[in-house]
Amino acid sequence: ANKVFSAYHSGTEGYHNETVPLDEVKEIIPLPTFDRKIAKRQTSDMEEIEIPTIVLDQLQMFVSKIGDLYNDNPFHCFAHASHVVMSTMKHLNRIVAPNDLEMEDESDQYVKTKAAAALHDHTYGITSDPLTQFACVFAALIHDVDHPGIPNIRLVKEDPDLAVRFRGRSVAEQNAFTIAWDLLMKDEFAELLAGICGDHDGLARFRQLVINSVMATDLGDRELRKLRNGRWDRAFKTCTPEEEAQVDNVNRKATIVIEHLIQAADVSHTTQHYDVYREWSAFLFQEMYFAFREGRADTNPSDFWYEGEIGFFDHYVIPLSKKLSD
Repeated sequence: ANKVFSAYHSGTEGYHNETVPLDEVKEIIPLPTFDRKIAKRQTSDMEEIEIPTIVLDQLQMFVSKIGDLYNDNPFHCFAHASHVVMSTMKHLNRIVAPNDLEMEDESDQYVKTKAAAALHDHTYGITSDPLTQFACVFAALIHDVDHPGIPNIRLVKEDPDLAVRFRGRSVAEQNAFTIAWDLLMKDEFAELLAGICGDHDGLARFRQLVINSVMATDLGDRELRKLRNGRWDRAFKTCTPEEEAQVDNVNRKATIVIEHLIQAADVSHTTQHYDVYREWSAFLFQEMYFAFREGRADTNPSDFWYEGEIGFFDHYVIPLSKKLSD
């Protein structure tokens, strides 16, 4: 734990002084190559993997403190974060192709490892890297920490200091990441941090994955959304067969899939049972109406709600679902 902390503090001082999280977003995050030893451990009984009690205790404390950092908004609250966490886990499980797991003898470790290798290639390495999967869930947990219950376009007006600090872009998302990351860096979570990352390289990759994921939840910035769509096209539409297998392009696909995965989880109420959709839509309406009634929004949501929801499905939810389906 001390080695991880000393490496962090000696190598990342500029994060707080010169850059903001949005500056750290990368188009390509390198994922590990397939490792048979790790695959063998993943395909074994997970109950056999022992996690130190102190790590579990610190994880429970961290989640509790993150919950306390959420504001009591109708929609952007800790219940929403919990919903997004569960949806993220569901999406991670669903990117496992059933055909890749069909094995004649599931007790044969060689067959299991061979299937894991095929699955690694099929999912661009996401399913065979525990740190990547944990980073997705961690990002889902923290992505709306300290959310003020208003969109960024209003937040930059109400809190000019925060706007200046984060340069007026993805302010709520950058603030959420910064608060949660600073909490994780406290000495009281030293063993948890070491358990997650292992070493400085793991810490750097974990931070990168979380930043990309949290920044991807900013749905209001059209320019950023356009850039992200362009990255998807470069990964899946414009590459040649020769480029398809190149390591950089595989990692580009993994990176953009991870970002789209958490985006889908963030709005998962729109793709679940109608009762779930109605419940969370009501919470969002309440939050927007409260903001309007308090003079923090210019428009009454009841004036545009129906058309807005239809447009959201047509222009965001359905295209996003089709991308992930493909």
